[in-house]
Formats: sequence, structure tokens, C-alpha cells
Amino acid sequence: MVLKNNITSIFLLGFPYLQNFTFPFFSLLVLIFCGTISGNLLIVVLYLVSKTLQSPMYFFITQLSLCDLLLTTDIVPLLLHTVLYGGSTITLMGCMTQFSIFATSECSECFLLSVMSYDRYVAICNPLRYHSIMSHKFCMILISTIWLLGFMVTLMDVISIYSLHFCGPHIIDHFYCDLEPILQLSCSDTSRIHTQIVILGFLYVNVPFLVIVTSYVYIVGTILKIPSNTGRHKAFSTCSSHLIVVSIYYGTLMIVYIFPTKGQSQILNMFLSLMYTVLTPLFNPIIYTLRNQDFKEAFLKIKRTLKG
Repeated sequence: MVLKNNITSIFLLGFPYLQNFTFPFFSLLVLIFCGTISGNLLIVVLYLVSKTLQSPMYFFITQLSLCDLLLTTDIVPLLLHTVLYGGSTITLMGCMTQFSIFATSECSECFLLSVMSYDRYVAICNPLRYHSIMSHKFCMILISTIWLLGFMVTLMDVISIYSLHFCGPHIIDHFYCDLEPILQLSCSDTSRIHTQIVILGFLYVNVPFLVIVTSYVYIVGTILKIPSNTGRHKAFSTCSSHLIVVSIYYGTLMIVYIFPTKGQSQILNMFLSLMYTVLTPLFNPIIYTLRNQDFKEAFLKIKRTLKG
């Protein structure tokens, strides 16, 4: 299948208004990239080698790290080139590939965060049946379904884009290939695709968010019934990291796609896009490891083993 187009390459503008701060901004992005890769790989390694982390909650956290690794390696290398050289040229097919990986990661993360909230719901509201409900087989089915749904949603968007005719302009005022900037390159009628975006967006953003909200309504209700302050604090602490991640991720994601994308708001749009494509993958491992005693103990145990 070949894209119908009169353009073969696309120029990503990136951040032209930060030309006077190229080196500091580039250096910061390199540090963030290294920290993101190291932090998420650490979580994956700790899960694989530590027997104390073999539970559904840590399995889902590991899958979240894989989502973040996929997103980071898809977005940041091209972003670094764009910042360093004042823009980047990418083929139309390369742009489509970047969007496909980005969309699969984002969709999968939305579904994954909802599954993680359900895991916490079962652990707190139905603890006696937790291990029978969240069995290894059930967790594998959930994760397989999540990645399949993420791929299918992206595939539907990509198939729709393939039906368009691309005639220019060949410039995208962004630092990566998102769906809306790609559609702006087309001279075909995109109204049908925009309708499809609204429907699919409801399915992979709003539905998981409703699952998260519903789960935490029941969780909060159960926690408030716990008689001791210590018990309530312990129960809430198991959810706090997930709540922080959900707040950061969904907060920036929703603002980006609610705000207008022209004029000054495009600058805000791009910085918020940086938040959930670059910073959130860095924050997630920090939030889960620094606030989690099991991860700390697993890390110290491996560190002592390596020294010994």
C-alpha cells in the first residue's frame, strides 16, 4: 500500500523560538533521555530478577515501563536532532511510522492505567480473593488485550490516513508527527477521519478514565470504612503512586487536545506535549521506585549481591 502524495519528505520545525537556548535545552533533553531509559530499564530488570516483586501490581508497572521505553525511543532521538539543528527532515513514511509507534504506546498506556486501577480495587476492596481473581493467566490475558487494542486503534487511524491525498505544505509546526499535524498536510476531506478520531478517542481515553474514576470511588469508600488511621494510611499508600501518575498523564493529555492549536496556544500545546511524551516517562519510574519500599529493597539486595 502506497500513500497518495505529491510530497516525499516533511520538515519538523521543532522549537525555533528557543534558538538562543539550543545547547542548554539539548543538554537537558539528553539528561532526561538517559534518566528515562535507565529508570525504566531498572524497573524491568528488578522485576525480572527479584522474587519479591513477582505480583500483578509490579507486573503492570513493568508493562508501563515498557510503554514509556517505546514512547521515549520513538520521540526523543528525533527531537534531539530537531533541537540541535533547528529542525529535522523526515520522510512521509517515516512520519507515519513515528505516529504509529507513538499512538500504540499512548493507547496502551491509557488502557494499562485503567487495569492498574482495577488491580488496586481488587486488592483493597476484595483482598481475600485477590490472588484468585488477579491470577497469572488473567494478567497475561489483560496485557495481551491491552497491546492488541492499542495496535488496533492505531491501525484504524493509519488505514484512514492511507486513503488521503497529500499535496502539502511539507512543514509540520511540531517536534513529532502527531495525527492532527499529519492531517493538515492533506488536501483531501478529513471530516470523516475527525469523526473517527472523536469516537476512538472516547474509547481509548474516556472509557479507561471512567474505569479509573469508578475504581477509586469504591477504593475510597472502602478505605474510609477502615477503623484505624494506620490501616487507612497503608491502604491509601498503595494507590498514591498510581494516582499521581494518572493525574500527570491524563491532566496533560486532556489539556493538549482541548486547547486550540493556533497562535500562541501552539507554543503551550508543544510544551504540554513535551510533558506527556518526554517528562512523564521520566517521572513514572521515579514515582514508583522512590515511593515503594519493595523496589528499594530489591535494588539494595541486587546492589549487595553485585558487591559481594
